[in-house]
Amino acid sequence: MNAPRITLLAAVAALPVMLAGCATAPAPATEQVHLVWPAPPLTTRIRFVRSITSDEDLGRDTTFSQELANFLAGERPPANRVGQPLGIAVSDDGSRLYVSDYLQHSVFIFDFPRKAFSKISGLALPAGIALDAQENVYVVETPKKTISVFDREQKRIKAITDPAVVRPVGIAIDRARERIYLVDTGDKRTEESVVHVFDLEGKHLGKIGHGRGFTDEQFINPNYAAVDATGNLYVSDTMNSRVQQFDADGKYLKTFGGLGDAWGYFDKPKGVAVDSFGNLYVADSGWSNVQIFNPKGQVLLFFGGRGPIPGMMKNPTDIAIDKHNRIYVADYLNHRIGVYELVNTTATDSFLVPPAPNPGAQNAPAASK
Repeated sequence: MNAPRITLLAAVAALPVMLAGCATAPAPATEQVHLVWPAPPLTTRIRFVRSITSDEDLGRDTTFSQELANFLAGERPPANRVGQPLGIAVSDDGSRLYVSDYLQHSVFIFDFPRKAFSKISGLALPAGIALDAQENVYVVETPKKTISVFDREQKRIKAITDPAVVRPVGIAIDRARERIYLVDTGDKRTEESVVHVFDLEGKHLGKIGHGRGFTDEQFINPNYAAVDATGNLYVSDTMNSRVQQFDADGKYLKTFGGLGDAWGYFDKPKGVAVDSFGNLYVADSGWSNVQIFNPKGQVLLFFGGRGPIPGMMKNPTDIAIDKHNRIYVADYLNHRIGVYELVNTTATDSFLVPPAPNPGAQNAPAASK
């Protein structure tokens, strides 16, 4: 890196300065704003790149349009405009973005190199979405209690379900072990707040979790899931304000966060994703930001914040990261996808520098476990 290396945790200390500046002098809605975290002069780690709102964005870098203004004023959005994004997935190389839109009953597919747009229509309130190694698309249709699977030509090739499924939302695929994790948030009539495990052929293999509750391996309204390179599973336990981690065999490992407003804590965590360094990203719908944790569970940085300015968020849902560490956030109430990138960062930046032994030294705040 060109700048001297600093830990991400130290960098977060300057973030309120930048956010306060945005709050006191917001840019006009039509002006392109590229936010960075943390604020200068500290080394930039997260850079806002662009917003994606419709098929028109394939040919231009737009963050606001008259169509969006009309939508926010109460008009129904055009058929190819993002309305209520609940699920998001990205191809390994970052060339194609898949967005499941609850309002539009569709999955939008943005092919950036070809500047092509297509969609899978007629879905029943689509929620979570995932891709397998062949880039087949797995879409959770919540009222059908089903995962519908489509090939690259958007042909439906199979449906996956089980009588035990109650109210599915999120989905993650472990390609190496050929497993599907389906997050079932359940309902008030059942204790089934669990993660169902299927193989890629649709056979139900079992479940993770012991129903609704507050203890380890219990959930209250879980929503989304992600799998890292070693097969660890991360589940956003939304109403418990935490993320639980399990190994590839379904054994509980640890918990990230808890209810609170300090670094490392959550309000309503939803989308989860893992970057190429093994760091965990958690989109918090309540705080309207994304927090980053290292594999030890220590908080490194957060970015975003509540607001309409491009790069800020309003109740984000899902999150996805490609192999180039470009980050895609489904910005639900801003009706768009925010695109960010991780910059000036190496694997060593995931390890926090111990505090200096001098009691009078000015150190970064302690990491939240």
